[in-house]
Amino acid sequence: MTTPPTPPPGCPAHGLGPDGVRRLYGPEAEADPMGLYEKLRAEHGTVAPVLLQGDLPAWLVLGHRENLDVARTPSRFSRDSRRWRALREGKVPADHPLTPVTAWQPVCNFVDGSDHERLRTAVTESLARFDRRGIRRYVTRFARQLIDEFAGAGQADLVSRFAEHLPMLVMTQLVGMPESYGPRLVEAARDMIKGTETAVASNEYVMSGLRDLVARRRGQSGHDLATWLIEHPSQLSDEEIVQHLRLVLIAAFESTSNLIANTLKVVLTDSRFRASLSGGHMTLPDALEQVLWDEPPFTTILGRWATGDTTLGGREIKAGDLLLLGLAAGNVDPEIRPDLTTPVHGNRSHLAFSGGPHECPGQDVGRAIADTGIDTLLNRLPDIRLAIPGEELQYVSSLMSRHLVELPVVFTPRPVGGAKAAGTGEALPAQRHSEPLPAAAPARQAAPAPAGNRPQRGFLARLFGGH
Repeated sequence: MTTPPTPPPGCPAHGLGPDGVRRLYGPEAEADPMGLYEKLRAEHGTVAPVLLQGDLPAWLVLGHRENLDVARTPSRFSRDSRRWRALREGKVPADHPLTPVTAWQPVCNFVDGSDHERLRTAVTESLARFDRRGIRRYVTRFARQLIDEFAGAGQADLVSRFAEHLPMLVMTQLVGMPESYGPRLVEAARDMIKGTETAVASNEYVMSGLRDLVARRRGQSGHDLATWLIEHPSQLSDEEIVQHLRLVLIAAFESTSNLIANTLKVVLTDSRFRASLSGGHMTLPDALEQVLWDEPPFTTILGRWATGDTTLGGREIKAGDLLLLGLAAGNVDPEIRPDLTTPVHGNRSHLAFSGGPHECPGQDVGRAIADTGIDTLLNRLPDIRLAIPGEELQYVSSLMSRHLVELPVVFTPRPVGGAKAAGTGEALPAQRHSEPLPAAAPARQAAPAPAGNRPQRGFLARLFGGH
């Protein structure tokens, strides 16, 4: 039996580039990103040189304090990707896998100063118009619809059947798109986040649907984000509106689907969580925050660009250098978390939603989707349990995220079609349909929310035997 040849250092199959700089892409990086971050921390400290697809140079920020320094000082580290030296030197082709997330766009997360204030104000004030209880009603409705599709089988994969679809189904309603966009948008969004060879085409699919939506809303307003961006005093152009709708959709999809999957995983596999939840020491919102520390939905965020020569973490950063915020690495920085087993209940100083002026404006919407969706699932299927040993669960990683491939569970079969849409009295459909881009459809308005607070302990007592 012959031994396969070892790939040369410059080969993408090898974890090192020609100069010994570690790659953030390829088999090694994708197999164990957290392990790679710790190697980089051991070798370089809080800021490490890395290579992106095509061996483009960048800096990965690993320290918690250094991540906040970058995020909070746009005067030194701008969000304007047109500053990228590699781009100005013609080293980033138009079809590069990272183009959909690095090409400059007229959106709030690619500008600073007064332009950023104008655009971000339009987004934050429009998002603030949503009633939180109304959002939870949408979540409950779609969560029940999804659960109905597999409740009678007594088994399901909670990633592909629940976590990946719930956020997009809710967000399409909030944005103003017809429900039937949801399944296709899930596929396109995942493809864009992965930075695959078809990422550019997937981006265009999303943009085409959103342009159609804005055109319709110019003639027929609705109770949705598209309408409110059109009506906002900031007077956004159609292109600015489309780009911000895309930003909200994609960010909400990836972050919230991962948050749902990761939280369900720890609830079903981690004895620390089970004990804390069943004993009343941790509520479901507390559990979400713990997961945001330990397994943030985005592992890294592209990017920041140095406005001039500067120093960060002892490294000499040159003007036009690209920096990646290392959210996952910063969350486990030993300087702030010397013991990762110590709970961080109620502590929101994690980096999961970045920080500074570009901190995620829709994070509370994402929390509401995850919290309500998980609560609905566990109330409907109280004896749910993992179908395989926890150590057999597999992940797939890309530059910016790491997500579960599957989360197979079993439970006592429940009647299908019995759940009602909240407040409508109508049975939810047993099946959704994945269709091409549909014709125009009117937006649905959120029904008035019932008074009172949602219970936090019901499903926990049944699931874990608590009192």
